[in-house]
Amino acid sequence: MNNNILQYESKIWATADLLRGCGIKESEWPSFMMPFFALTMIESRLVRMFDSLKDEIGEQAFANIAKDDLYDMIKDQGQGYNIFIFEKSQSLTDICKNDKSFEIDFDAYLKGFDGETKDLLGVDATDGEKFLDIKGVINKLKAKKILLGYTKLWAEIDLKPFNNSEITTLEEHIKRKWADISAETAGEQYTPDDVIALIAEIIASKLEESDTLLKIYDCTCGGGNLLFGVEDRINQKFKRLTQTFGQDWNDALYALAKIESRFRPDSKVEHGNTLVSDKFDNDEFDVVIANPPYGVSWKGYDKDIINDKTGRFKFIPSISDGQLLFMQHLISKLDSVGMGVVVHNGSTLFGGDAGSSESNIRKWMLDSDVVEAVIQLPTDEFFNTGIYTYLWVLNKNKQPHHKDKVMLINASDKFKPLKKSKGSKRKEVDAASRLEIVATLTAYQDTDYAKVFDKEFFYFNKQAIMLTNVDEHGNSFAEKLKEGKTSEKLTPLSLTNGEREITEFVITNVNSDNYRKIGERHAYLKVSEQNAEYASPLMSINAGSASPNSLAEYFERDIKPFIIGLDYKEQPLVVTTSQGRYYFDVSQETLIKESAGKKEALGCGKIVVKSALKKSSKTQPERIEISVDLTPDYQKDYEIIPFHKDQADNRAAIEAFMAKYISKPFEYLENVVGVELNFNKIFYKPEKLREVGDILGEIAALDQQLKALEAGLTL
Repeated sequence: MNNNILQYESKIWATADLLRGCGIKESEWPSFMMPFFALTMIESRLVRMFDSLKDEIGEQAFANIAKDDLYDMIKDQGQGYNIFIFEKSQSLTDICKNDKSFEIDFDAYLKGFDGETKDLLGVDATDGEKFLDIKGVINKLKAKKILLGYTKLWAEIDLKPFNNSEITTLEEHIKRKWADISAETAGEQYTPDDVIALIAEIIASKLEESDTLLKIYDCTCGGGNLLFGVEDRINQKFKRLTQTFGQDWNDALYALAKIESRFRPDSKVEHGNTLVSDKFDNDEFDVVIANPPYGVSWKGYDKDIINDKTGRFKFIPSISDGQLLFMQHLISKLDSVGMGVVVHNGSTLFGGDAGSSESNIRKWMLDSDVVEAVIQLPTDEFFNTGIYTYLWVLNKNKQPHHKDKVMLINASDKFKPLKKSKGSKRKEVDAASRLEIVATLTAYQDTDYAKVFDKEFFYFNKQAIMLTNVDEHGNSFAEKLKEGKTSEKLTPLSLTNGEREITEFVITNVNSDNYRKIGERHAYLKVSEQNAEYASPLMSINAGSASPNSLAEYFERDIKPFIIGLDYKEQPLVVTTSQGRYYFDVSQETLIKESAGKKEALGCGKIVVKSALKKSSKTQPERIEISVDLTPDYQKDYEIIPFHKDQADNRAAIEAFMAKYISKPFEYLENVVGVELNFNKIFYKPEKLREVGDILGEIAALDQQLKALEAGLTL
């Protein structure tokens, strides 16, 4: 590679000075720079292609080729064309030399491109897809009166001496800058070069020389840096023919990738939302790679996802994050012996509880034995975020000793610090670390930072149970119930809550005695208060507001909130019936029945007070009914228990766990098997505590130093 290519990185970013000088916001720079970078890139490659044809045919023979034949030859190359370049031998530099005719010539130059190039650049864009929207950018630059100066700066960048791979390297550096400053595309468009190199090394470690075509696919290809970067590195290691396939929804990034694809043998890049419209729906691939967006909602097209008929989505994850949708899609695109590497954040490893779609997707992946390894990368590795990221290594052609196993590689310490930070990126997985990681993956054996597990190691039981709470003597109210009964209905004469006593349990009319207006419009239930002449207010109504006009309004506004607010444990709640008084003794955790001066402990249970608005019937009017029941105190709970792949062993392990840890009576409910891959649990190393004597020695030494300082101050 010619290292001089990187001289243009700073030159390209010098164009930002013009944008800054005329008040264009930094966040808008990418939209001004993308189309001109693409323009410079296209021109350099067309000129190089044109010169290559001349060399191939010969200068004299080339001069004698008919115009139509020349255009046929150019079109056969599939890289586009430009009339100014091919007929007038004029480039962007030539156009910028004449400032009087510049705008006319520049317009003609842009319109001289082939139709596809004009579409990608947005030369004639009006409504709909504008992709790079160079027309809109030109109009803004004209309004700022800097179009000629801005174009001249780009024209000074001569990319003709460099090959595709070298230009792509520069393009990656520029895209990284775009990722730094463009908030709306942060985390979506650029994968660091060292991560691309690691992904390529992993893929290469599983490839062999062959005369069969290697098809590589990226479903969120952005500007193509990951897709084409992997292809370039594989081509450096193998003579095997490769073909790239990519799709992206971002207009500008798709246009960049599409332009790049035209200068590569048989590369196909399509525009659109992969999750909604797979442009390669009938294709399978040898290699899949992707760095899909993290934590991006798919709410805007949820109906399409839910109603998808392709069968690729086995489970639908949370609408707030589409990463596992992309993962399922990529697995569906693998051929029978395909492999892949996908970049995700930590949520794909452990987000979602057992039984959730996220957990079920992980279980489906491990059940299918398509996951070969997961590699934790260092923090501060990407340009837009400092979080941990992970490489999922997928493989449908595992070696025999890899089958039904998953390797975790904790490569969080395998990096070299950057001398100068690039946005959030402060580390890189250097060449030596990359080779070590790949060697560890290839060996597939335990090391100090890598572990191989049977896939079931990551499964767990979430066993739901229904506990029966008991009092301090181990008794439950369930023991007092007759067989077949789940509760005991009381016929209350009164219900006392603190200083309030409800004496009416069927209310038929808000204008009867159960509702009174006293003073400033207050709503009252018919209650008696121990130390007051009038009833206690159930709920105060703002002064001036209307009294309830109906039983339904009275129920919703006054009765229902009051009943819901009752708490038999937190408040002294006493139910009086003809049989006695019932209440809950918090100190003993038991229901008490008090009758004829005697107290009987009924066991742990609940006092359930309910209210309901009943519609009128042929025999009864519309009414509010307040009921009281005594019930056992049941509590649904669950326990997380290690999983065993043998069904009998798994059941025995669950029962042994319950016998050891659960002392209350319970019934088994459903058992759900979940899956999570938690690096922290596996690779956590507790900090070694220092000896107390060492710490005391340091304190004593510091104390002596302080005394010496004090003595010096005194002198």
